[in-house]
Amino acid sequence: MINVKISGFDWDSGNKDKCQRHGVSQTVIEQFFKQESISLSRDKHHSQQEKRFLAIGHSQTKRSMVVAFTLREKDGEVRIRPISARYMHAKEFKKYEKENPHIQE
Repeated sequence: MINVKISGFDWDSGNKDKCQRHGVSQTVIEQFFKQESISLSRDKHHSQQEKRFLAIGHSQTKRSMVVAFTLREKDGEVRIRPISARYMHAKEFKKYEKENPHIQE
């Protein structure tokens, strides 16, 4: 789905604070994206100005989570800009697991 070389993350106080309000730290999000077992999909419902995506999977501590993000180009490099991140309830994750059988709890 995303076939570009990602060089890092685009953080500022706005997106860092929003993610941390849901109890997910910058470190947890960056580790989350280093996995191969996350499910990616387009998030067509939240922005008409830029392409947004949803990443669903597990943190390193095996907690189910979802991260909304976009890709931003800065200084000629493409970076992941997290918009929001939160841990998912078990029932919510089960729904995604049924729709994406390659995700395992």
